Amino acid sequence: MSQKEKLIRHLKSKPKDFTFNEISVLLGYFSYECFNKGKTSGSRIIFVSKEHPSSTLHKPHSRKELLTYQIKQIIEMLEQEGLI
Repeated sequence: MSQKEKLIRHLKSKPKDFTFNEISVLLGYFSYECFNKGKTSGSRIIFVSKEHPSSTLHKPHSRKELLTYQIKQIIEMLEQEGLI
């Protein structure tokens, strides 16, 4: 099983310990790039792809893990695009 498949399986299980770094790697497999929205964006990060709609996330601070609602949003977006 590849790293990509492991991350997809882990994401679909809706874990409490899915990190921002893991989502960055996973979205990178689907040609998304991570950008800070600007100097005053704070923790808002946008994932942009030429092939798929962009997605904005709040980068967690004081912890590494994404929140449950963020994981659900990412799963929904990737399923709508037929990526997972």
